[in-house]
Amino acid sequence: MDEARLQELVDRVVLDMGAAFGAATVVLGDRLGLWRAMAGAGPLSPGELARRTGTGERLVAEWLAAQAAAGYVSYDDGAYTLSEEQATVFADASSPVFMTGLAEVISSVYRDEAKLVEAYRGDKGLAWTDHDQALFAGTERFFRPGYAANLPTSWIPALGGVQDRLAEGARVADVGCGHGASTLVMAQAYPASRFTGFDYHGASIARARELAEQAGVADRVSFETAGADDYPGSGYDLVCLFDALHDMGHPVAVLRHIRSTLAPDGTVLLVEPFAHGRLPDDLNPVGRLFFNASATVCVPNAISQGGAEALGAQAGQDRLFEVAGQAGFTRTRQAAVTPFNLVLELKP
Repeated sequence: MDEARLQELVDRVVLDMGAAFGAATVVLGDRLGLWRAMAGAGPLSPGELARRTGTGERLVAEWLAAQAAAGYVSYDDGAYTLSEEQATVFADASSPVFMTGLAEVISSVYRDEAKLVEAYRGDKGLAWTDHDQALFAGTERFFRPGYAANLPTSWIPALGGVQDRLAEGARVADVGCGHGASTLVMAQAYPASRFTGFDYHGASIARARELAEQAGVADRVSFETAGADDYPGSGYDLVCLFDALHDMGHPVAVLRHIRSTLAPDGTVLLVEPFAHGRLPDDLNPVGRLFFNASATVCVPNAISQGGAEALGAQAGQDRLFEVAGQAGFTRTRQAAVTPFNLVLELKP
């Protein structure tokens, strides 16, 4: 045994287990309003933060020390400060790098541990609808800022002719919309168009309708409970799938149905997690995040739908284009890319 390699592994595991604990305390700080109370407040003692948030000073002192050890807050001479950069990550829910929602997603995996054990030992998988509700809320909070930052400014403009059509007035379907974060971003950016969000999870559709009312766009947005392979309507100018296709048990059938609902010159906007689509190129920090999500959420859901072609969150562009081709799409291209997203354009 190589003792140096063993120690390197132990050191890495200690670092990772500290981070795993840290995800829980990030969510705790969010629930208690600790992050928000620190944002813009300057240096605070544990007692001052406790008084601002109605929490216990001794517990807050330990929470602050944990965040300082992680580099999530700054410590100096008995006081803790949330810098502008740190606030952008932990306290500003509109920031495109807001990470608290991701910590909430991770918390759902621990709550679903018994269900995942059963899924791995059986052959029925674990459906999205059977996860803890923290998954649904965390997914909305994590993805919404990124959609707001990228959809109207770079992703839709990168599609051939789509932005002009949306500005003039188009029919859009958002398939697998969840709480409708992506749908609402588009509706706010393109008020002349009409949007319908579809998801098979009824509770998510109910929440999406509430958010549409709150956003003041219910006059041009509707949400319906329907599957990705049988949602109603035809003649859609744009059909979108945001971080959803790889979760589905029958992606070819889904894309084939989507193609049948498109207008003759319609476009599919397919956004998927970034991946090279091959090992070992995806064995990196981003791949690590997505593979873990895929092992606990995405592939179990695809299996629950009877999927024999579960793509997983690291399918990569070539595999996605192959699936699109099997569904009858003849024109495919990469429209944009980010460190976390593949943005693909599909046309009949």
